Amino acid sequence: FPPTDVVTRDETYSGLFETLSLSDDHYNNLIERGLRQIDIEKNGYVTTPIIGIKKIPSDLRHQGLDLTGVPGFFKKDNAWSMIQMGRGIYIPVRDLSGILERDKGYIQGVQVRLDNPTHSNKYMWLSSRDYESGCGAETWCHFAGYPEETVYLTEGPLKADIIYRFINKPVIAVPGVNALKHLDPLFEDLKRLGVKKIRTAFDMDFKTNPHVQKGYTKLIEKIASYGFEYDMLTWDENYKGYDDYLLHVYLENGGKLD
Repeated sequence: FPPTDVVTRDETYSGLFETLSLSDDHYNNLIERGLRQIDIEKNGYVTTPIIGIKKIPSDLRHQGLDLTGVPGFFKKDNAWSMIQMGRGIYIPVRDLSGILERDKGYIQGVQVRLDNPTHSNKYMWLSSRDYESGCGAETWCHFAGYPEETVYLTEGPLKADIIYRFINKPVIAVPGVNALKHLDPLFEDLKRLGVKKIRTAFDMDFKTNPHVQKGYTKLIEKIASYGFEYDMLTWDENYKGYDDYLLHVYLENGGKLD
């Protein structure tokens, strides 16, 4: 199935998240990355289900929630099932329209930060592509904060949430520098809302990675094509990500972890 509409996806994912909680070790990990308790609660991170996962789809359906076209759900032996990906953190990937309509982005999809990834990529989409009645995730963009004249752009929704926590400025996250498909409708909305400038904040290793550099060039071309001004943030290269650097500055200036 193709993905269903974003409001239905949000309702189903919100119902899923309400059945789950965030483990102490995951909570502490997010605190150590600079998030506060208030950020963690508002953003809605939860620990992936390990026990009782077989019961979750039927419970959601009993609540009247629709699993059709929601990535992560599929049918097995004519009954709804859910993808199990191993232990990690579910990270909601929220849109801009929900912020404008109800002050909180609709959950378009879910990224999973795995505790023990089996390959180099620690972040995966919750997806049920290639399963019966399943649905693949798309490369949705995440939006943190509220639109202003200048918007920051980084890679990864969790990184965007952390950057937003420190600078209190709107942050877009693409899932990767080569995953820009869903930027077009977002840029159209931002243009309409009066955004004038995009500031990019990609991990410093992009300077030495030709694959990432090529994607970054395409990103800049796309930004320019919408008439936005743009620049590139740089920081102390001892800190890979802008989120890491902001946390360092915060602690250096006497800030305390929550």
